[in-house]
Amino acid sequence: MKKYIDRHDAGKILAQHLQHYAHQKNAIVLALPRGGVPVAYEVAKAFSLPLDIFIVRKLGVPGHEELAMGAMASGGMIVFNENIVRELHISKQTIDHVIENEKNEIARREITYRGARPLPDLTQKTVILVDDGIATGATIRAAIQSLRAQLIERLVVAIPVASEDICRDLARLADEWICPMKPSFFSAVGEWYEDFTQTSDEEVSRLMHCYKTKNA
Repeated sequence: MKKYIDRHDAGKILAQHLQHYAHQKNAIVLALPRGGVPVAYEVAKAFSLPLDIFIVRKLGVPGHEELAMGAMASGGMIVFNENIVRELHISKQTIDHVIENEKNEIARREITYRGARPLPDLTQKTVILVDDGIATGATIRAAIQSLRAQLIERLVVAIPVASEDICRDLARLADEWICPMKPSFFSAVGEWYEDFTQTSDEEVSRLMHCYKTKNA
């Protein structure tokens, strides 16, 4: 199975699967930063759609931060991986501490990426939610649940790569699920990109500023 060159390449390929949303008046592309922003940039650019960010933070297990015990989205929606919490006997005090840290990080990123500008009104909008891939599914699940609470009209999840199991489990949560690459053997998102260099805050800010300047 051929790999994506980088996140921009993944976004261009993803756009080919989203042609039916070209120039749709009530649609908006929301990127999960940081890695989802270069992907979403190409999707929004292909169809001249509004582009914004929707922040979700993984709630990592202390000492093993890559292992998600849940996720928190903008607006305060929290989703837990109950199996992880139960199996590792994670205390409420520990959970509350992690939540507080991630709440502060969400606030920091909101200011860094958006400044004083609020998230657009998503009521009755078609939201195309974009990330660079899905590993555990915790962050995308939190994003979906948070967006559903905002009375959107239609939710489209567009992801370059995820496992077959994840797609089968989460596709039912969206009105449309688009994932061009679903490898049978999947261990990490980065292994399906030739260049998976970490996206920086500076790149996110640059791409968002560039897009809004071109489409002002």
